[in-house]
Amino acid sequence: MTSIPNTLTIAGSDPSGGAGIQTDLKTFSALGCYGTSVITALTAQNTQGVSGVLPVPAEFIAAQLDAVLDDISIDAVKIGMVASREVAEVIAEALRARRPRWIVLDPVMAAKSGDILVDPAGTAAVRDILVPLADVITPNLPEAAVLLDTSAPDSTQAMQAMVPALQSLKVPFTLLKGGHLQSDDCPDLLITPQDFSWLDAPRIDTNNLHGTGCALAAAITAQLAQLPSSANQQTVANAISEAKQWLHSALAASDRLSVGQGRGPVHHFHAWW
Repeated sequence: MTSIPNTLTIAGSDPSGGAGIQTDLKTFSALGCYGTSVITALTAQNTQGVSGVLPVPAEFIAAQLDAVLDDISIDAVKIGMVASREVAEVIAEALRARRPRWIVLDPVMAAKSGDILVDPAGTAAVRDILVPLADVITPNLPEAAVLLDTSAPDSTQAMQAMVPALQSLKVPFTLLKGGHLQSDDCPDLLITPQDFSWLDAPRIDTNNLHGTGCALAAAITAQLAQLPSSANQQTVANAISEAKQWLHSALAASDRLSVGQGRGPVHHFHAWW
């Protein structure tokens, strides 16, 4: 009998359940993985916004990482928002010492509005310390612009023009998310060091967009965790495409939920209930 993969999310907590640690664990479970977590920040938030953030001290993040990684064999890790260089260094040290097969980095630095969420020191830490560790990164358009110190693309042509600069980061796979474009579909660009391909999906008319970036990165993490060690580039690309398709279905089913008065979550368990 094949064992169930173990996955780890390193992220902040969302008490409303739609983003961060909570959405990651739901996604891992929905896609057949056992989920573990290391909390980097406590937040007071709901579907209408964030009213408070309490960062977890770096030394306690390190203690959480040691507790999980010393005991559990982790197949794939998802890293979410990292707000300081000290925290980035703690995460990198732990993952270098006990390297999982897959590391997925969601470089959370810009909100859907385009507002920058992380100061320049935090941005540099993500780019210089965590990006080189990652097998997959999943920036949206404003986040890609921050990583490359340029302006955010406003068309598929402008997205494609970013390919050489993103390839220069030397990450095996970059999923450049096109959800910010004003279009009838959501074109994502999957980039490898050698080439690129488009992953398209029709835009769903829903207000339930809370935590979609978290859920997509977690879905990629879960899909990768289930791949054999012999997985080739095409197999990995297929896994990323399947994660996008899962998110599309979760968005399409999100109106079956009734959560909050603002932007609701996706329906992680749409295949089950």
